[in-house]
This record gives sequence, structure tokens and C-alpha cells, in this order.
Amino acid sequence: MGLVGEENGVADSLGIGKNNKYKRMGSEVDDGHDDFDDDLIHYQRQLEKGKSTRRYVIACAVFASLNNVLLGYDVGVMSGAILFIQEDLKITEVQEEVLIGCLSIISLFGSLAGGRTSDVIGRKWTMGLAAVVFQAGAAVMTFAPSFEVLMVGRFLAGVGIGLGVMIAPVYIAEISPTVSRGSLTSFPEIFINLGILLGYISNYAFSGLSAHISWRVMLAVGILPSVFIGAALFIIPESPRWLVMQNRVDEARSVLLKTNEIESEVEERLAEILLAAGIGNNAEKYEEKPVWRELLSPSPALRRMLITGFGIQCFQQITGIDATVYYSPAIFKQAGIKGNSNLLAATVAVGVTKTVFILVAIILIDRLGRKPLLYISTIGMTVCLFSVGTTLAFLKEGQASITMAILSVCGNVAFFSVGIGPVCWVLTSEIFPLRLRAQAAALGAVGNRVCSGLVAMSFLSVSRAITVAGVFYTFSAISALSVVFVYTLVPETKGKSLEQIASLFEDQSVWKGDEVEMGDVEHLMQKK
Repeated sequence: MGLVGEENGVADSLGIGKNNKYKRMGSEVDDGHDDFDDDLIHYQRQLEKGKSTRRYVIACAVFASLNNVLLGYDVGVMSGAILFIQEDLKITEVQEEVLIGCLSIISLFGSLAGGRTSDVIGRKWTMGLAAVVFQAGAAVMTFAPSFEVLMVGRFLAGVGIGLGVMIAPVYIAEISPTVSRGSLTSFPEIFINLGILLGYISNYAFSGLSAHISWRVMLAVGILPSVFIGAALFIIPESPRWLVMQNRVDEARSVLLKTNEIESEVEERLAEILLAAGIGNNAEKYEEKPVWRELLSPSPALRRMLITGFGIQCFQQITGIDATVYYSPAIFKQAGIKGNSNLLAATVAVGVTKTVFILVAIILIDRLGRKPLLYISTIGMTVCLFSVGTTLAFLKEGQASITMAILSVCGNVAFFSVGIGPVCWVLTSEIFPLRLRAQAAALGAVGNRVCSGLVAMSFLSVSRAITVAGVFYTFSAISALSVVFVYTLVPETKGKSLEQIASLFEDQSVWKGDEVEMGDVEHLMQKK
């Protein structure tokens, strides 16, 4: 019996063959069969847990991305609504530029506030605040009797969008498992594209109403996504990394257990987060500088992170994507398309293309990596932007110019969605250390929104000075520069934990684009 007990002890320690103590010593065949059944049951439970975990993390990413629908919807709907606002409120061309472009400029205030706000009240409740502020702005715009009141609504909507756009990728990056972080952090870009498509569809659907009513209905529909955000706040968890910063380690462990398929990795991941947050033996070294002072006088490693994060955010916008989307009806009109309904129908094709190709990025980003997609994207955009300029400059109005304009614009948004659109947000949510992540990512979002606003607000004026074709040749040249930026200053972050990525920037050769193996990253972390 001693031997039987010993065997049972070993089996019990392995978590298999729990029924052995009820079997006689001679029943080895039956024991083996039971062991196999137990192992199979355990394997099936692990599969079920894996599926359940993946569904939960995806649901969190979807709910966190709903604020981005608001930005996309505004971009898409304003391209058509402005036609009716001009007719109803009799605004000038300068007022049109200000109305369209100011939202991006104003949203920088939301993004700046979002970094600090999310550190104080948490990532989750910052998303809720963003939805409330946007709802207030959308309501004011819907009932605006004049240009001045419309601008008040735009200000509130801009602050709300700035808060939401900044926090969503940070939150998703912090709750996602390493293996799927790139795909999940691309979700906000998917929802921006979905919002743009819904905005285009809204334009087309309500274009038959009177000028006084149509644009108000178009803007009012934008309130709906923020209602779902309110419900989502009671479903999604807080970021485990934020919880660690608040010394709520047990709660952080609980969230990690829900969002990681392999339980044995949870303690390892939690230890990395604790180290990055400076809790325990390393706590004192982080108390010397406030976050804002550290960002203003960065270390060499942090300076590299800021150059990469801020630079990629600016390049995403100064290549003209928002101008292409906002003013696509004007581009198609110059190419020869007649009538508001036909113009708005053509923009729906742009929205569909942009949305479909972001799905391609979701599939490829954790397989090919960030840099290959950035190369494909920036090179493809350079060619398509050059093609738009050439079409508008040299082809006469007619079927050929219309076809080339639609293909070139759709090609540009397709290449944008495959690479720099989603990867930009993925990178800026990955590269910064935990303590600085929210506020540093907020600075990147500010650069993005400022560049977007400047391009959108100056597009019509610059087009008059150098022609629309000249503007797109300029965008093409800037896009070519972005290829060089990616090659020299963007490291590959695929397959690395957030804490390992922060260590990459300690090594200047890695920052300048050289490949690095996982063993090298671990060595850097140990050395640090």
C-alpha cells in the first residue's frame, strides 16, 4: 500500500489520475485509460478557457474602440454635411475651412488632458468622460441656429474626440496578450474607418431632406455610439497596468487572469509590470522627477521614443489622409462627377475601401510585423498620391479622369489602412514605459491632431494657390519622406512585451531600425 500511496502522490501532484487510489495495483491498463481521459478533459478545458479569454479580450477592445467611431463618423459626415450647411447657414469658404479643420485642432486639448486624466481616474472612466463630452457637443451642433453656436458644439465634440482617440489604444495595449497586441490595438483604427463609412452612408441616406434638416439629422446620428459606450463601462475591466500604479496589485492579477490564456504567465507578466511601475525595490528611482518634467528633459532613451512616437503620428496626417477624406467630393467634382448624390455615392466607395483594408492589417500586423506593413503602406501611398495629382493636372474631365481619380483615391486610403493608419497608434501605445505611457501617448495624439487640423484647414486655400494637383504632389513628396523615417527610426516591436519594448530604446542601434532577437531584448532587460 505504501507503493500505491507513493504513486498516487506523484499523480496527484501532476493533476492527473486522481482516481488511482481507488484502483487495485494490478489494474495498470485501467489506470492508463483513466489518465488519458483526465488529460483529455484537462486539454479540452484549456481550449475552452482559451476561447473564452480571447472572446473577452476582443470584447474589451471593441468596447474601448467605440469612441473612435465618433471621430470617424465626424470626418465622414462633415464631407457631405458641409454642402448643406453652406446652403442653410450661408457660410463663407474660410468659415467652411475653420468648421472642418478646427475639430482636429481642438481635439489636442482633449488629448493633452487625457494623459493626465487617465492617470488620475483610470483608463476606463476617461473613455466614459470622452463619450459624455462628445454627446454634449453633438447635441449643440444638431440644434445650432448659427455658425457661432455650431462652433461651440464643434469645440465640445473636439475635446471629447481628443480624449477618446488618445486613451483607446493605450487601454487596449495594456490589457492585450503580447501575441495578439498588434491586432487588438488596431481596433481603434478599424472603428475610425467604420465611422467614416457610416458618415458617408448617412450623407447619402439623408441627402434627400431639405437643406435645413438634412445636415442636422446627419450630425445627430453621431450621438448613438456614445450611448453604447456608457453601457460598456460596466462590462470592461480597468487596465491592469493602471491598477498596479495605484498599488491595487490583487485587482491587476485578477484582470490578467481574465485576459491571458496561460495562467502560468500571469505572475511573470505581473512581475514585469511591477518592475516597470517601480513598485518594490525600484520605487525610489521614479520619485525624483514628475512625469511632465521627465518628458520636457528626456533621457537619451526617452528622447528616441518621443522622436519615433511623435514623428510617426505627424507623418500619418501630413501625408493628407484627412484632406483626402474630408474633401473627396471636391476632388471627384474636379475630376468630372456631377451632382451631390453622385459625389456622395462615390465617397461611399472610398469609405468601403478604407474599412475593408483595415481588416487586412488586422490579419497581418502580428504575422508580418509593424515595419513591413509601414513600408508597403508608405510606398503605396506615395505612388497613389502622385497618381491623384497627375490625374487632376493632365487628364481632361471625362470617364477616364473619373475612373483614375476614384482608383487613385481608393488606392491611397487602402494603403493607408493597411499600414500607417493602424500601426501608428499601435506603436505609440507600445513604445513608452508604463509610468509615462499615457501622457507620452497623449503628446503623440496632439501631434496627430494638430497636423490633421492644419492640413484640413489650409487645403482649400493652398489648393487655390498651387492647384489641387499641386497639393497632392506635395503630399506624395512628404509620403516619400515617411518611407525614410520608417527605415531609419522605427524599430520592430512584434512579439515583444510592453516592458521589453521599452528596453529596446536603451540601445541606439536597435532604435535606428536594426533587427533584434528576443534573447537580445531579455539581455537588455537584465542589464537594465
